[in-house]
Amino acid sequence: MTPYRIAYWVSTALLCLIYLGGAAAYIMQRPMVEEGFANFGYPSYLITVLIVAKIAAPLAILSRVSVPLSDLAYAGMFFHLLLAISAHLNVGDGGFFPASVGLVLLLISFFTQNRARKTPSPNVPQQFGSLA
Repeated sequence: MTPYRIAYWVSTALLCLIYLGGAAAYIMQRPMVEEGFANFGYPSYLITVLIVAKIAAPLAILSRVSVPLSDLAYAGMFFHLLLAISAHLNVGDGGFFPASVGLVLLLISFFTQNRARKTPSPNVPQQFGSLA
């Protein structure tokens, strides 16, 4: 296994675990999550939307039934993590660190995917190469 494939699968697995763990926490600790969202000034209905997104995005990336859908999941995760970093920095609760780790994992996963997967994404810059 090449270093690129190892980097891809390790970063992707960790990223997906972070997202699925977040969805599980949102489900099992809903009252605490609602309180946290209220502190951020966010409406509680976003919790349900995020639960769906935190389950659907890893499934889209891991299954890769559609490359455009997988790339859309990467984009959604990218913006979610940027917004999470911003929100935690604004509140000053230190929660930006896990979101920053997630962002780094996402970038590694996205930029190494063409070297690890048979069907390349047209959205990965060419300098990152592919298996072909």
